[in-house]
Amino acid sequence: MTTTAPQSAPAHRGGVAAARTRHATGRLLAALGRSVAIFVPVFLVATFVTFALRSLSGLSPARIQLGEQATPEAIGRIEAHWRLDKPFLTQYWDWFSGVLHGQLGTSWVNGADISTLIGLGLGVSLSVATFALVIGVVVGFGLGTLAALRRTTAVDRAITGFVTVISVMPAFVVGIVLVAVLAVGLRLFPSAGYIPAEQGVGPWLAHITLPALALSFDVIADVARQLRASLIAAYEENYVTGAVVRGLSPRRIFFGHVLRNGIGPALATLGQKFPALVGASVVTEWIFGLQGFGRFANDSAQAGDVPAVQGVLVVSIVLVVSFNLIINLVLARVMPASQRGV
Repeated sequence: MTTTAPQSAPAHRGGVAAARTRHATGRLLAALGRSVAIFVPVFLVATFVTFALRSLSGLSPARIQLGEQATPEAIGRIEAHWRLDKPFLTQYWDWFSGVLHGQLGTSWVNGADISTLIGLGLGVSLSVATFALVIGVVVGFGLGTLAALRRTTAVDRAITGFVTVISVMPAFVVGIVLVAVLAVGLRLFPSAGYIPAEQGVGPWLAHITLPALALSFDVIADVARQLRASLIAAYEENYVTGAVVRGLSPRRIFFGHVLRNGIGPALATLGQKFPALVGASVVTEWIFGLQGFGRFANDSAQAGDVPAVQGVLVVSIVLVVSFNLIINLVLARVMPASQRGV
């Protein structure tokens, strides 16, 4: 009796730990399954609508290459070359099969491979967007947490006023100010251009810092406001009162209860911000002389290059769904079950 009792406690703790691990794994798999179940039909419908845009637009490679004075015979030859004389569903299946293999087609304007063109621009935009997201998360979480911990004080009011101001400042205005002050005035950063990370991490960071700062203001504001509101609401819950009664330290209460329950809205905000940072930075890319994803999408649309626009839309869909999948998995891992709805 005296020898078995000490051995049963570690075994019990091991069994509890194993059960918690299985439960956490089950939550992640369930979240992954739900996200995939949403992704597949959304991707199918979105790609079909994306491809249908060519038929609805009435654009043709013959019009781009030959002009408005092209003869019907010349138009027919070029459209046959691009397989546009096939039935719509046949065209869609040929295009969709290529998409599944990572082939987004060929540009009507210059005959270049669209996957290659998008890859070049996407590398630039992903670098800037990722750095902007890191800045937004670090600064936004810091400001939101500080405002919640010092709620109703002068610190809280100052932070609230600051994020309100930066939330209404357009990225292109911020970019112009940053170029004028930090690049031209103080010469701390280059004013334009891009250097890949393969050519040196230092020059790469120097070239993406200013555009990332310009794009990060909106992220900082949204994350700080969402986190402040959700943390203050979490502090008013009964479980916090119970933790105080049990004598838990403020640090343990914050990290073990308040932050875990209040982080959800801020993380959900990131799921919407990152794809927008990648694709909606056309003006910022113009200011900093970047040949990014957003600028490529704008140039393709203006040139009537439908395959390129379709490729941009497909990549945007994948970015949006993939990043939201990551956010959902993180939420399933960090948030309590009562707030996940499972």
